[in-house]
Amino acid sequence: MPRSSPDVPVYDVVGVGFGPSNLALAIALTEQSGPGRPTAVFLERQERFGWHRGMLLDDATMQVSFLKDLVTLRDPTSRFSFLCYLKEKGRLVDFINHKTLNPLRVEYHDYLEWAAAQVDDSVRYGHEVIAVRPAGTDTDGGVDLVDVLVDTGAGTTVYRARDLVFATGLRPRLPGGVVAGDRIWHSGELLHNLGRLTGATPARFVVVGAGQSAAEVTARLHEQFTDAEVYAVFARYGYTPADDSSFANRIFDPAAVDDFYDAPAEVKNQLMGYHGNTNYAVVDGDLIAELYRRSYQEQVLGRRRLHMLNVTRLAAATAHDAGVRVVVETLTTGERRTLDADILVCATGYDPVDPTMLLGELGDHCERDGHGRLRVHRDYRVATRDTLRCGVYLQGGTEHSHGISSSLLSNGAIRAAEIVTSIAARRAVQTPAAARV
Repeated sequence: MPRSSPDVPVYDVVGVGFGPSNLALAIALTEQSGPGRPTAVFLERQERFGWHRGMLLDDATMQVSFLKDLVTLRDPTSRFSFLCYLKEKGRLVDFINHKTLNPLRVEYHDYLEWAAAQVDDSVRYGHEVIAVRPAGTDTDGGVDLVDVLVDTGAGTTVYRARDLVFATGLRPRLPGGVVAGDRIWHSGELLHNLGRLTGATPARFVVVGAGQSAAEVTARLHEQFTDAEVYAVFARYGYTPADDSSFANRIFDPAAVDDFYDAPAEVKNQLMGYHGNTNYAVVDGDLIAELYRRSYQEQVLGRRRLHMLNVTRLAAATAHDAGVRVVVETLTTGERRTLDADILVCATGYDPVDPTMLLGELGDHCERDGHGRLRVHRDYRVATRDTLRCGVYLQGGTEHSHGISSSLLSNGAIRAAEIVTSIAARRAVQTPAAARV
């Protein structure tokens, strides 16, 4: 049974998940001044901070400017900025001389770890949230506090909250009928799985997908396994370059969230269609050029290892003890071909996690639109019935209401500030003035 009692401490904010989004929120709360600063705790199932560790390739760069770090757009003077990190690490001048806005991904991850270590006292690692339930109801049936049930590995305990902020990240997406295993990987686990190939010498890889991760995986496998064939399978004629031009990048501006939120549904759909190529299934232009260079060089030399199966889809994949049998289908003719591979890597993206899976009966208090999606206020708070007075905020899963940048790194600092402001404003209304003195 969970350890709980009426004496369980009440936190103003309980954060579920501790990736970059809730890290930015933790910092924003830490930098609040005055005696009324909200109390907060963040619950993370991982044993330590980590963000897409399986794709921290040595040469991969961020596709986001370092100025869109955890704090700068909210407060350029914050001690948690990427520039302060560089100064502390002794690399500020060298980074300036590097003349880039896009640091290495491994460097940015180190920055995130550096920032997380400074708010470590508000995080509980190894704490997996398994359910949320009312902490009790008022005479009118209303819920002001909720209990968050957590599996710590040594039992179940409870954290009590006035407001919840979900930042539960994304769930790896696999093609229909495909099951991950020793021979079939999702790209998010690439480095972890490569580390398990001790002594193995794969002869053939198949990589499915057309986005940045697919191209990076293809390049990495082709480079690391110099005697192996790598088949890249995608439905397009070729990798599509990401549109990171200056005007198009305005879709990631904080003000663009207001524009999108207030737009009619048909305009929302148009904007997503117009600017999907800034973020979805697109690849850095330099990486496209490098892969084409390798492919052409192999044609000239007469030894083909890199195979681009364009206008093609994955039709089936069956793992067995010796490898995986991959069936691909040419879209234009319907012709099918079987590839016997050692490893299949699916770089097929991610899906947001529905927080109502954890909310249990409280999920019935949450309002949905005509498409079954959660209704979300501009401050990222889920619209609920009046009986649920505990705020439920989302950092992720709000693309339908807030647009492309709603859960991305680009808007993390501003999003955190808006949530903090909303929590403080609601608390000021709900708490009698005498109690705030």
